[in-house]
Amino acid sequence: MVETTKIQITGSNYRRGWVNPPAVVWIPATLAAIGMVLPLVYLVLRTIGIGSEVVELLFRSRTLEIMLRSLLLTFAVSSVAVLIAVPIAWLTVRTDLPLRRLFLVITVLPLVIPSYVGGFVVVAVLGPKGLVQGWVAPFGVDRLPEIFGFPGALLTLSLLTYPYVLLPVRAALSRLDPALEETSYSLGKGRLYTAIHVTFPMLRPSIVGGALLVSLYTLSDFGAVSLLHYETFTWAIYVQYGNFARDMAAALSLVLVAFAVGLVIIESKTRSRSQYFRGGTGVARTPMLIKLGALRWPALIICFTVILLALVMPLSVLIYWVIRGMYYGEQISLLWGQLANSIYVSGLAALITVVTALPITILSVRYPGHLSSLLERFSYVGFALPGIVVALALVFFGIRYITPLYQTMFLLIFAYIVLFLPTAIATTRASLIQVSPALEEAARSLGRSHFRVLTSITFPLLRPGMLAGIIMVFMLTMKELPATLILSPIGFKTLATSVWWATEDGFFTQAAVPALGLILVSIFPMAFLILFEKRFQD
Repeated sequence: MVETTKIQITGSNYRRGWVNPPAVVWIPATLAAIGMVLPLVYLVLRTIGIGSEVVELLFRSRTLEIMLRSLLLTFAVSSVAVLIAVPIAWLTVRTDLPLRRLFLVITVLPLVIPSYVGGFVVVAVLGPKGLVQGWVAPFGVDRLPEIFGFPGALLTLSLLTYPYVLLPVRAALSRLDPALEETSYSLGKGRLYTAIHVTFPMLRPSIVGGALLVSLYTLSDFGAVSLLHYETFTWAIYVQYGNFARDMAAALSLVLVAFAVGLVIIESKTRSRSQYFRGGTGVARTPMLIKLGALRWPALIICFTVILLALVMPLSVLIYWVIRGMYYGEQISLLWGQLANSIYVSGLAALITVVTALPITILSVRYPGHLSSLLERFSYVGFALPGIVVALALVFFGIRYITPLYQTMFLLIFAYIVLFLPTAIATTRASLIQVSPALEEAARSLGRSHFRVLTSITFPLLRPGMLAGIIMVFMLTMKELPATLILSPIGFKTLATSVWWATEDGFFTQAAVPALGLILVSIFPMAFLILFEKRFQD
């Protein structure tokens, strides 16, 4: 049995090993955080120009109402996402669920579906003139319950965002030392007691980190809430931009940043103060799968229901558009160039984003304190902002200060880093928090430098979280639209921009083809992740 240790860490009291953060950690972490606050600088400069009008704008009754609606939706979506993701993660990692390996892959795929596609599908299926209404009309049902507003936005965003919680929780489950749970069993405790008092506390950092990503995504989403007629804070920002009131939009965006910072502070306060580490370099053996018995079929029905709503329904509608277009003689063109561009820029952005997240993650986990906490919170700013705000901020700096980089791939990838860095931080943090610092201390005592310890000890043990972060950022970048439209080099088109332009022109068949491509391409990195996890556990 692998020896395990439980180390109590409170605030800045953790100073075992390295007395102060080494330069190889805090310098890149500081530079990364500075880069992340560029959109914030832009918003402050814009807001200064409107003076006292900003107070009047922010304290209008209409503005306060939209703020409350946004917070309500954010809390509800994050709660539902956790309720969906945690059971699925446990079922697919720790039980003998039928088709377990298949569910490992397909339960994450909703992450790649753009929110505007998801919103349209919900309206097309559950709306007043949708498919379901047509099916139930012969039975005397004249009208389905209202799907527009809060119910539709909650359903759509919950189904599209639960993978933010699923991936880090699943990565954490795969690395948990089974000896801790077996010790609980040996003391006569049942599975429910062990799950609540042993397993769940060790998963809490992953759950809270994933819920934070869901909350920030919900705050910044515009596609789903606009199609489902639920007025949120992001909707108000887009209205101001549409009216060319960019100063007012900047002021509203600053409030959105304040909400994001508040969520990050809450997340940091609710993290477990106790952290659990394995005593060895890995799990000595794979935990025994729990036999579900009579519960396997209800569990299977739950998983199939989630996949039916989150994946099969959007795919079916997209395939229907393609078949309908072919039936009426529309030309179907395969967008190989856009596909290659999407894979190239998404892969490059994913790798760079995860590398950027590593020093911030190490600083926040290994050296907790005011500086590390501040840098981590700055890093979460971009994820709460709508893509158009980040893009316009970079256009502002690109035109005025770094003209040679304007409309280059560098600026586009930098925008992706600003938008999706928190995703990489959450997944790598979930892995690092389970790596015992005693391993790094032992390497340091043998005379290895800080850099050698990071490359030979820390990074290899972070592989599950790093790989999960790369895949999540890759899929998010594949579907990112506003930043890609505004910052792409001239002539550079992706699958996401192809969906947008085809939808704008009313060519739904032409929009369905790249939308299907976005989903199908995501299967390959997910399959690689599953194979890697299996090899890592073996």
